[in-house]
Amino acid sequence: MPIIKSAKKALRQSKRRRVGNIKRLNAYRVAVKNFKKLAGSGKKDEAKKFLATVYKALDKAAKSGVIKKNKASRLKSNSARLLAK
Repeated sequence: MPIIKSAKKALRQSKRRRVGNIKRLNAYRVAVKNFKKLAGSGKKDEAKKFLATVYKALDKAAKSGVIKKNKASRLKSNSARLLAK
């Protein structure tokens, strides 16, 4: 446990950030997973509408630093390719 006042504050901040990061991480993972299920099951119309949600979740995760920009780009590209199949 931290003793110094600034270290205590840093610990509080890091706990708060961790909660937000986990929320963003789960949001993009669930979005991608649900999209793959839709696209794989042949429901192209629903998957096409859901693609915007996937893009939004990935962009938010990349912007906040949960995942890297190139990973978000790669996942978006793979999702679009899966839909085009």
